[in-house]
Amino acid sequence: QVQLVESGGGLVQDGGSLRLSCAASGRSFSRYAVGWFRQAPGKEREFVAAISWRGYYAESVKGRFTIYRDNAKNTVYLQMNSLKPEDTAVYYCAARAFPATTSQNDYDYWGQGTQVTVSS
Repeated sequence: QVQLVESGGGLVQDGGSLRLSCAASGRSFSRYAVGWFRQAPGKEREFVAAISWRGYYAESVKGRFTIYRDNAKNTVYLQMNSLKPEDTAVYYCAARAFPATTSQNDYDYWGQGTQVTVSS
């Protein structure tokens, strides 16, 4: 069993940066892939990034977002730079056994979400 808690969301201006954290409880976290997904108002939840041995990114965030992990801290981070108003959403992290995938249906454990708002 893995429990996930996201943090780091907030309000930022267009072009700004935020770093989201996904802290996990449970053993053997290093054996889990972690994905970040987001859901904007009125839209379906979509893939943002995921990490197992390396990072994977949605085209819309490639070059702006970086996913990385610190297994000693049982935490995965999502560094978001050059934020745009269209990045506004609730961001969720999720975990599954390796490997990472881009489909939310493949993930077994989910956090409660953290709001990111980018103002223009």
